[in-house]
Amino acid sequence: MPDTVQIDTADAKMGLYVARPATTATAAVVVIQEAFGVNDHIEDVTRRFAGEGYLAVSPHLFHRSGDPKLSYEDISQVMPHMQALSSEGIANDLGATFDFLAKEGLEAKQIGIVGFCMGGTVAFIAATRYPLGAAVSFYGGGIAQGRFGLPAQTDVAGDLKCPWLGLYGDLDQSIPVAEVETLRESASRSGVKAEVVRYADAGHGFHCDARDSYHEASAKDAWGRCLSWFSDNLLGPAEA
Repeated sequence: MPDTVQIDTADAKMGLYVARPATTATAAVVVIQEAFGVNDHIEDVTRRFAGEGYLAVSPHLFHRSGDPKLSYEDISQVMPHMQALSSEGIANDLGATFDFLAKEGLEAKQIGIVGFCMGGTVAFIAATRYPLGAAVSFYGGGIAQGRFGLPAQTDVAGDLKCPWLGLYGDLDQSIPVAEVETLRESASRSGVKAEVVRYADAGHGFHCDARDSYHEASAKDAWGRCLSWFSDNLLGPAEA
C-alpha cells in the first residue's frame, strides 16, 4: 500500500510519499509537486507511475512551512509556501530523495524525475545538476527569470545531464510561448536528447484533472509522451 514515510534531509525531516509497483522495480520516478503541496492529485499521479512498474516517490517540498495540502480554489494560500522555498532547501530535499532510492538499490541512471507547475521548474534544474536517467517538465515556470533562488532555465539549459522533455500549453498566461521557444533552442545545445512539445489549445495546469484548466486531449497526449520518455530512457536500457 502507498504510504508517507519520514526521511532525513540535511536540515529537517521530510515526508516522502511512496508508491511501490506490484513487482520489483528496475527504475524509479520522482514526482515533484505543484504549488499546492503533495495533495490527493499528486498522490494519484505517483500511484499511476507505480502502476506502470516504477518505484514512485513524491517529496513534500513544503515541509519547512507546515506541509499543507492546499486548495486549487484559493491561490492566496500558495504564496507563503512558495516564498519559503530556497535553492539550498530544494537541493537538500532532492538529495535526500535520491539517497532513499539508492538504499532501494536504484542508481541515478535508473531514476527519472517529473514535475508539474513549480515542480516542472525543479525537475528541469535537477536535470542540469544530476546524472539521472531522464526528466520531464510539465509547464514549469521561471524559464527566463528563475525562481526559488534557482537560476533561469535558459541560463543553464546547456548543462542538461540527461534526456529532458518539456510539455507546455500555448494558452498558458504565465509562460509565454516565446520563452518556451528560447528554452527549446537553449536545450538543443546541451549535447543530450531534449524535446519540447506545445499544445495549442491548452493552458497552465492542463494535465491536472482536478482543476478547471484540465484539457483532456492535451493531457492524454502529454501523459503518453511522458511514459514513453521514461520507458525509452529508463526501462529500455535496464532490459537490454
